[in-house]
Amino acid sequence: MLLRRRSNPAAGDPAASAAARGTRPSAAALVAAALAGGASLFSFEPFGWWPLQFLLLAYLFYQVGLGSSVKRATLLGWAFGFGWSVGAMYWLYTMMTRFAHLPAVLGVLGVVLLGLYMGLFGAFATGVSAWLRRRWALPVPAFLLLVLPVSWGVSEWMRGWVFTGFPWAVSGYAHDVSPLAGYAPLIGVYGIGVLVSVCASCLVLLTQRVRLPALGLFAAVLLAGAGLRTIEWTHVTGAPLTVRLLQGNIPQDRKFDYAFLSNILERYHGMITASPADLIATPETAIPVFRHQIDPGYLASLQRFAGASGSTLALGMPLLDGPSQYANSVVTVAPTEQAQPYRYDKAHLVPFGEFIPPGFRWFTDMMNIPLNDATRGKDLQAPFAVKDQLVLPNICYEDVFGEEIAYQLRAAPRPATMLLNMSNLSWYGQSSAVPQHLQISRMRTLETGRPMLRSTNDGATAVIDHRGQVTHLLPFYTEGMLTATVRGTTGMTPYIRFGNLGFLLLGALALAGAWLAGRNYRKKTANLA
Repeated sequence: MLLRRRSNPAAGDPAASAAARGTRPSAAALVAAALAGGASLFSFEPFGWWPLQFLLLAYLFYQVGLGSSVKRATLLGWAFGFGWSVGAMYWLYTMMTRFAHLPAVLGVLGVVLLGLYMGLFGAFATGVSAWLRRRWALPVPAFLLLVLPVSWGVSEWMRGWVFTGFPWAVSGYAHDVSPLAGYAPLIGVYGIGVLVSVCASCLVLLTQRVRLPALGLFAAVLLAGAGLRTIEWTHVTGAPLTVRLLQGNIPQDRKFDYAFLSNILERYHGMITASPADLIATPETAIPVFRHQIDPGYLASLQRFAGASGSTLALGMPLLDGPSQYANSVVTVAPTEQAQPYRYDKAHLVPFGEFIPPGFRWFTDMMNIPLNDATRGKDLQAPFAVKDQLVLPNICYEDVFGEEIAYQLRAAPRPATMLLNMSNLSWYGQSSAVPQHLQISRMRTLETGRPMLRSTNDGATAVIDHRGQVTHLLPFYTEGMLTATVRGTTGMTPYIRFGNLGFLLLGALALAGAWLAGRNYRKKTANLA
């Protein structure tokens, strides 16, 4: 019982305890942890080997459980988190070197620095867990099943809001098709991450004398998730809509080339007016210039088509609100000119790509990314109506922030019945970023019980139903139009009602249970002494 013997080394021996706290992992252990974290790439799409995640986290948790040194646990978590970030988000190198024109050495440095920063969240999870283990004198099962999973989940939740957040590739996304997906309408993607950690801890406990209970808990978590998938949290409403989602496949290096602008506008004009539909949606910034920079007759022509065909058009384009004030927006062209104009402004902006953090203008100037200092939209924006359906847009990586979409559904006087994501991931080339983003959108449909329409520039243009199933999908990296019939849904999942509060409350209860287990363990040990 290696873990149990070392759970509280040298109790009562201050010198030995101080030595244990100062223990550092070897260089080989750090490299192994980083490689294990990097292998997490294969648990996400396009690979989808979600069971691998249990094994990788079990490896980390076993290594952390080898001793009670806070420093050792922290460094191992940092290395694991570094590898996780670099493995899952290597495609940022393509954006920085191919399209932002940074030298290769700076592209590598950028990915490494991001990995070191993201690794801090892994360090938080394992370091805090080790500290609580010593502080509360926790028995091994309480440490593995309660403290480590909660700390891991909280660290991923923190990734979603610290410095505006970047929660791409948090562990729960790998489980959009696993039995754990059944928990999404209850506790969201971060709660699923906690359950992934519980399953990993059960695997670690197989090395102890509690194998049958560990296997039983592992099976129970998965079986309960599978059972939850049978529950219909929302129900269809209203008449079905015919939708056409456009994928222009505009080369990223030509998208903001003014000499290529007429080609872009003509391509999308032809795709929009090819045939009527209740809703026709373009990708993000399909029109890549401001309204005053295009011929007024262009939008007038689209208005005439909308009026004649009864179609509602959702156009991605930047909107200028004043000198150096512009937004990354969605505007609609309604069938009747008298309809109230609709506008959605992107609210969660990409650091360095859409807003400039203080002190980093020199860096964004080096990358020379167009529209890199946008104005932030409001947190709560109304959906737009298409017949009797209400459509709530979000732009590009905004759908990584499930809490914000849940808030918009929860706080709106009339909640949306379907979601619309308009994206341009061409910045990242033909990489795993595109299927990963589709996986993220699937998780949003599972959390909210709402179908999602996705219109992208070159990949993952899709229709996802309210149960997270991709029902229609265009081939990646091609030009095309996706036609489908979609019905919206109504009703509130627990996640819409409570957001991440439910997951955090359960985490607090788990930590309280761990503290009680530690107190009882201390009393029992004292009585035996």
